[in-house]
Amino acid sequence: MAQVSYFTEEGLAKLKAELKQLETVERPSISKQIAEARDKGDLSENAEYDAAKEAQGLLELKISKLKDLIANSRVVDESELDTTKVLILSKVKIKNVANGATMEYTLVSEKEADMKEKRISVESPIAKGLLGKSVGDVAEVQVPSGKMKFEILQISR
Repeated sequence: MAQVSYFTEEGLAKLKAELKQLETVERPSISKQIAEARDKGDLSENAEYDAAKEAQGLLELKISKLKDLIANSRVVDESELDTTKVLILSKVKIKNVANGATMEYTLVSEKEADMKEKRISVESPIAKGLLGKSVGDVAEVQVPSGKMKFEILQISR
C-alpha cells in the first residue's frame, strides 16, 4: 500500500502544476526530439535517438511517481489542528538549551520542505523529536553530532 502524504493546499497545487507542466510541455517536447532523431536514419547507431528515448523513460517515471504521490495525498485542514501540541503545519519557536539560540520552523511534508523559508520536513530528526510535544517541553533530538535539547517556546499555525 502506498504511503499517505500530507500537504497544504498550496503544496498540493504546486505538485499538480508540476505534473501538468510535465504532461503538457515536457512530454510533447521529448516526443518531438524522438521523431527528429528517428528521421536521421539508422536507429542502431543513433546516439540522439537513444538519449531521447532514455529522457522519455525518465520523464514517464517522474510523471508516474507524481501521479502516485498526488493520488495518495491528503490536504491538512489547519483549522482543525490542535495548537497545544506540535503537529504537521505547526509553526514552532524553539530554543537550543545548550547555547540559548532560538529558531522558528514550520513543520511540513517532505516535498514542501525549504530551509530558506524555514520549513522543515516532518521526517527530519528535529521535527521527529518535536512532534507531539507541548509548550515548555524539552525535546531531546538525536543528530549526527550527538544529542541536542530544544525547549519549545511557542506553537502556532
